Amino acid sequence: MAPTTASPRARNRQGEGPRLRDELMMAAERLLASGADVATLSLRAVAREAGIAAPSVYLHFDSKDALLYAVIEDHFAKLERAIVAGLELGTEPATRLLAGCLAYCRYAVEQPGSYRILFNTPRSGLPVSGFAGTLGEAAFRTLVDGVAACIGAGVAQPGDPFRIATDVWSALHGAVSLRWATSGFPWPPLEQQVRGILEAFTGIPYAESS
Repeated sequence: MAPTTASPRARNRQGEGPRLRDELMMAAERLLASGADVATLSLRAVAREAGIAAPSVYLHFDSKDALLYAVIEDHFAKLERAIVAGLELGTEPATRLLAGCLAYCRYAVEQPGSYRILFNTPRSGLPVSGFAGTLGEAAFRTLVDGVAACIGAGVAQPGDPFRIATDVWSALHGAVSLRWATSGFPWPPLEQQVRGILEAFTGIPYAESS
């Protein structure tokens, strides 16, 4: 009897190799950036967007929550790197705080898809795991530390750095979000607006140095 010839091994379909995890994260990012609701987003939809079989998702993520947390943490890491790079442009506490806040706002303007994933994605379907220890906290901590440094240097008005940083963050987020939501409004230059926000909440006379 003639020897049996083994059939050639089928090539892996797209997504079934070492790039699977990245492809799944990018697929989830596209869906979230397009406005998909976390509560209704399914792993099957992510797999379909990535062009792979649904069971392949479980090779890297054991649940939808695990995938979404990975996506969000990845984007927080990108935001934090942008802020840290901005901080390095400053030479003393007040200019470092301004540079970091400008970097935050410019990231939002230049990377709107990433920013929307972080702060404009409905997360009603994700369990609350707390803020401490997350990359989101790490990014926010740079702002708290920046405010504290200005208070310590005597250039900012006394106060609770965490509360002041929370107010500044809320105002910065509002500034960039409203720029997306409105058209034709005569917004001032971004740096001018950031200077005004910081002066209002910290008392640092940024306008005088503009």
